[in-house]
Amino acid sequence: MNLPDDASLLVGLSAVIVAADVEQPYVLATRQGDAGAGLPFGPFDPSGHRTFELGLRDWVTAQTGFELGYVEQLYTFGDRGRELPRADYPNAPENARIISIAYLGITPERTEIGGAFNAAWRSWYYYFPWEDHRNGPPAMIADIIEPTLMDWAGDDFERRDRARLAFGLDGRPWIEERVIERYELLYEASMTPESRRDLGVTLRAELPGEPMLSDHRRMLAVALSRLRGKIKYRPVVFEMTPETFTLSELQQVVESLLGLPLHKQNFRRAMEKNKLVEGTGELSSGTGGRPAELFRFRRETLRKKAALGIAAPVTRT
Repeated sequence: MNLPDDASLLVGLSAVIVAADVEQPYVLATRQGDAGAGLPFGPFDPSGHRTFELGLRDWVTAQTGFELGYVEQLYTFGDRGRELPRADYPNAPENARIISIAYLGITPERTEIGGAFNAAWRSWYYYFPWEDHRNGPPAMIADIIEPTLMDWAGDDFERRDRARLAFGLDGRPWIEERVIERYELLYEASMTPESRRDLGVTLRAELPGEPMLSDHRRMLAVALSRLRGKIKYRPVVFEMTPETFTLSELQQVVESLLGLPLHKQNFRRAMEKNKLVEGTGELSSGTGGRPAELFRFRRETLRKKAALGIAAPVTRT
């Protein structure tokens, strides 16, 4: 099938750059004037960029001053209409089909962003406040999300079941990896500002949670789903920790990423069983109490075998 003569296919590059500490997980977000916040992004230049990844690194540095370290390809976004408003190509032709290739970047520290760049580290719960269950389920789920979704679902069994499974309703478990399923359900049910912007609908309920340019909040949701799942089968969390840490600090970083509390003793047993960390023989005096031993990641574990992630049981609330 031939494309119309005036049709265009354009490729954009986007980056979800994640850091974490004992308090929050963070994403590096840019501010595009009145258009709002987004992820670092830019068009792929076939003549100037030898590879997609090199093009991405150029755009991230130009927009934020941040030098990317570890990155992996996340997902390719190509649904019709997903590019409005046109974040990747602001001046693209109206009939252009825009494909965005998103990457996930992980960093052990939140490098300070200079004043010359309109970018900042923001907690990812700033965009998805319903995802933080460290102190129990957020009240908005029972007060706003559940009744609004059930009203939207009506007698449609499939919709009601999707809502129950996504948000752990009616006795179903909360599955932390289902970030993208929850966001897409809220979008479809006209409960996000992006629903109003893209579909021209009246919102059923105004949820907390900052919107983003184009479909960048969807990209972020996919990244969070990937990362929460990956923590459990690969030791990726150590890409976000300093060289040394206490076991309490490591547990708090994992909890901030999963949005769930972990059982302390089970967590420590899991660390011992998987041989992921080793003591340094040094003590930390910054714990606010009794000095705690400092540990480090046993990188030789990766050379000897396929190291497991952190699958310690959570403390369900």
